[in-house]
Amino acid sequence: MSIEIPLETLSVSEKIRLLESVWNSLCDKSGDVRSPEWHREVLETRKRRLKDGRATVSPWSEAKTRLLEVGR
Repeated sequence: MSIEIPLETLSVSEKIRLLESVWNSLCDKSGDVRSPEWHREVLETRKRRLKDGRATVSPWSEAKTRLLEVGR
């Protein structure tokens, strides 16, 4: 199946909403997909960076607000 979406005509906020819709759809069927081994390795690296204080996290709501402000 081929779906054409005119991405160049969408605003940043519309693109984020589109991504959220796709992500939510994927989450509904998450049992259908297995993560590759490299995902585990990336997650372990990120956990170490958080533990060592070399990385920080923020709630999705805050990150989303920052992304939407960039697109204005």
